[in-house]
Amino acid sequence: MIIAPNPKSMKIKTFDGQFIEIDIDTTESSGDWVALPALIDPHVHFRTPGAEHKENWESAATAAVAGGVTTVFDMPNNTPSITNEQTLNEKIELVKKQLADTDIPLHHYFYLGATLDNLDEIEKCKDKIIGVKIFMGASTGNLLVSKNEIQEKIFRKCAELSLVVAVHAEDDEIINEQKLKYPQPTIFDHGKIRPDIAAQSAVARAVDLAKKTGAKLYILHASTALEIELIRQAKQEGVSIFAETTPHHLFLDESAYKTLGTLAQMNPPLRTQSDITALWQAIADGTIDTVGTDHAPHTIAEKNLPYPQSPSGVPGIETSLALLLNAYNNGKISLEKIAKLTSQNTQKIFNLPKNNDWVIVDLKKTNIIKNENLKTKCGWTPFINWQITGWPIYTILNNKIYKI
Repeated sequence: MIIAPNPKSMKIKTFDGQFIEIDIDTTESSGDWVALPALIDPHVHFRTPGAEHKENWESAATAAVAGGVTTVFDMPNNTPSITNEQTLNEKIELVKKQLADTDIPLHHYFYLGATLDNLDEIEKCKDKIIGVKIFMGASTGNLLVSKNEIQEKIFRKCAELSLVVAVHAEDDEIINEQKLKYPQPTIFDHGKIRPDIAAQSAVARAVDLAKKTGAKLYILHASTALEIELIRQAKQEGVSIFAETTPHHLFLDESAYKTLGTLAQMNPPLRTQSDITALWQAIADGTIDTVGTDHAPHTIAEKNLPYPQSPSGVPGIETSLALLLNAYNNGKISLEKIAKLTSQNTQKIFNLPKNNDWVIVDLKKTNIIKNENLKTKCGWTPFINWQITGWPIYTILNNKIYKI
């Protein structure tokens, strides 16, 4: 990736029929180039602090810009978990230092993790965070909050402070019951241990809490038809609820375990083709508001551990836009909808300041996804060898032009 020295002015059509004028170091131009708002990824795990061998903000910022992303929301399940003002401040300083070693001034925001007893810390951090994340299902460290009465206190505190509550919606009790049925599980049991009813149950509880408290609810990585129906109904009832899905839940189903094994392991798990159909319908009718990558890198060595020692999570920040552009070329989605899902809706939901960041895409560029071309430190993707038509070629961040 290089920063173009900007010698040539060029007008490029935007996704909505307008034009922007930028200076690009190229003699090429194409009627297939289109400008989209640079992506806001509302769900990343950049692994600082505590797991920089998987990713850090230097490698992640490079990967983000390569995927057309200029703004990210980073999650709190680090080592240590980001659950109080001290750990948050320490993380902020670490990230500043790592970004200072790049020439990529990535816009970034942080979540605070909810615990059983950190309501006072939420109030202390309210002006430094984008929201509060609740893990309703099994998680790492001290971030699991499965008791309804404590969840309600967190929802009430967030409503009082006008903070978004972002929920990893899987019912911990159902997961633990299912685990007992599979004493020697394999990767093919992953979706059975974390079934769709676990997601449905947790979403139903989150919706009830949002109704009761008036909190603004953001459902992370919706993956099932059962969740979608609850979210759609809640929206119709006027609940302040928003839904995110991921590229891997849109483009991979549970059959991927046969070819990818634990490289296809994530939480929530891959689902059925029927669930994928429901997600695309929810995109079409506006039930799903955003696409967040849930970029969660692990090393190949870690992912190749036998299940269930293998960690859940896959990288995705570099390939998300290309996958959506390929879907556009296949007639599944419009450019206007891509802009809403990847930027405009997130800006509105989280009241972000507007910027003038853009990603220039070549709608007809065809390329094969290869591990060796990735910028993420983990160096692999579940979409390896997919042939994709439609790629980002320039990212504009704070008026700097990055050639991809």
